[in-house]
Amino acid sequence: MTVTAAPVFSRSGKPLTRPANPDFSSGPCAKRPGWSLDALSGALLGRSHRSPEGRARLKEVIDRSAEILGMPEGWRLGIVPGSDTGAVEMVLWSLLGTRPVDVLAFESFSATWANDITAQLKLDARVLTADYGELPDLAAVDWSKDVVLAWNGTTSGVKLPSGAAIPAEREGLVICDATSAAFAMDLPWDKLDVVTWSWQKVLGGEAAHGMLALSPRAVARLEAGPAPRALPKVFRLTSKGKLIEGIFRGDTINTPSMLCVEDALDGLKWAKSVGGLQGLIARSKANLAAVEAWEKDSSWAEFLSKDPQQRSNTAICLRIIAPWFLALDAETQAKAAKSLAGRLAKEGVAYDIASYRDAPAGLRIWGGATVEASDIEVLLPWLDWAEAETRAEYA
Repeated sequence: MTVTAAPVFSRSGKPLTRPANPDFSSGPCAKRPGWSLDALSGALLGRSHRSPEGRARLKEVIDRSAEILGMPEGWRLGIVPGSDTGAVEMVLWSLLGTRPVDVLAFESFSATWANDITAQLKLDARVLTADYGELPDLAAVDWSKDVVLAWNGTTSGVKLPSGAAIPAEREGLVICDATSAAFAMDLPWDKLDVVTWSWQKVLGGEAAHGMLALSPRAVARLEAGPAPRALPKVFRLTSKGKLIEGIFRGDTINTPSMLCVEDALDGLKWAKSVGGLQGLIARSKANLAAVEAWEKDSSWAEFLSKDPQQRSNTAICLRIIAPWFLALDAETQAKAAKSLAGRLAKEGVAYDIASYRDAPAGLRIWGGATVEASDIEVLLPWLDWAEAETRAEYA
């Protein structure tokens, strides 16, 4: 589906309209349309999360999430501390070490997992790398090993196009960081063994809480023997050789925010109201389609990911290719890109859309399901205005 923006841009002045919601941050992300603090009025405040009512709310988050995502029978899903980062670290420290590891590193966060595996855990690991905007060679992955990957590069705008490269029958486990993919992309559950995400991305929830999904194969690995290293309490998923099933029924390891729990439930209920997973995916793809239509005719910006099949529909990353920009040294390019993004923030039309600090200088526009395509359309002429203003400053 292609969304065409109205011709409201004038090079002699500012665009005529502003996005209704200027929140395009890649995390925490925009709240769902129509959200207000009233949505949290039923929060179980001042009550223990271990009360029957508290456990019920936490279990509802788990059950609604599994239902919308279409998680297969036999998988366990739990709420864990530390957002997606905490969830990923839990499984790296708990599961890895019994066999060699392949790690895909193609943007900031996947590079962090690679560093943790090689420098902190000091495992027998091979790191398959790619530049920003590209994926490593999936054909080079040894699936007899444990494999750690990010499904979507939050800082590079690149996603795995499908699970075709992953064999259904494999010896190793596939550990997938899906924090900017879950609820916006089809995940091939039969090709994955561990999936992690957080509340703060596609459904616009609050930060600090992570979600950890384990396949039966991952559970079997956990129960096969003790972890290959000592684990702090917040990382422990087993007790006396058995999975701590309570974690996956709402008995969280640490104390969660019941206010955030209520917000997560609000987002999940909204997700069901817009058509569940397929409705969420369609909304996110419409946002990408709007940017694609604009980028096709842009003289100064292009996608960081040149392959449309690998292009993220959530973390929409653009590089600046204008001659005036490319003539600058790297340090000045970074300043100019921040100046461009700063102009948009000052005008109140787009907040937090500068590219991630480790990525090539440019822009990153969140296109998750809580963002309206109409707001993306209205934003695009402002990008042209901001580029023209920044060009006048630096050219």
